[in-house]
Amino acid sequence: MLAELQAGDAAAGDAALVAAMAGFRAIAAQTALNDWPARFWQLLLTQPGLRQRTPVAIPLDATDRLGELGSGPRAALLLRLAAGLDEAEASAVLHVAPATYRLALQRALPRHPDGRADPQAWQQLREQVHRRIKTLPAERLQRLAQARERALQGAAPAPAAAGARAGAAARPRPRWLMPLLWSLLALCALAFAATFWWPSGFALGDGPEGVTVAPLAEGSGPAERYSREAGLIADGDFDLLADPQGEAAAADLEFHNWLAARDAGTIPATAAPPAEPAPAAPPSPGSESPGLETDAQEGE
Repeated sequence: MLAELQAGDAAAGDAALVAAMAGFRAIAAQTALNDWPARFWQLLLTQPGLRQRTPVAIPLDATDRLGELGSGPRAALLLRLAAGLDEAEASAVLHVAPATYRLALQRALPRHPDGRADPQAWQQLREQVHRRIKTLPAERLQRLAQARERALQGAAPAPAAAGARAGAAARPRPRWLMPLLWSLLALCALAFAATFWWPSGFALGDGPEGVTVAPLAEGSGPAERYSREAGLIADGDFDLLADPQGEAAAADLEFHNWLAARDAGTIPATAAPPAEPAPAAPPSPGSESPGLETDAQEGE
């Protein structure tokens, strides 16, 4: 169900799942048993069929509106709802720090039009995901079970897409198709050759090369057409301006990157102590030290 909701299509999700099960057999032989769940979810989310979501024509359920999210926030949400992973497990699957995963999950939560979180919509989304899992058709479950057995035996998967392409290739082409294509090709060739045979004396005006030349009228100043509100809506950064929390998160992007790098162990957790400043010369009697107030503030 995670693959189906991530792709937006049941057939695409099942194809990605079958490919992941077939590829996981080699990974499982070289991985500790405790790491199997995280490695399998990682392999599933990296399948090419899950990179693009099939749009829904008319959203009817809360799960249909998952396409409004980005691929990353949608995966973070489905790891919690469909896979049932906790924060630490889901962040390990996505190779991010727990704080970064928490931020992605907050961006994916359903919200009211004014930006407030919508607990009722969240509960509805959760119930629909669980209901989809519990009501999977028996035929589909049997087909996926057979694919799992083939993966355990090391047999190559039999994708349905390949069979569909083979069937399409086996269908005969209409007899009128090739003559029509050759006729269109000949017509294009004649039209291209006619451009060289066109009489050169044909003129459109009395200017150079038969082109009429006329000066443009002097332009007037720009007119004010939009109010301030309309200008904000037409702004290219309207999504960012309408989302103060997202703007604040974008402003702190470097800080979050540093936190993620620190949690991943690529940078030291503590910085080196600052170098001690050189001792300043003692002030002369009767003169006020300009750095006295600054030193007092630093001491505070």
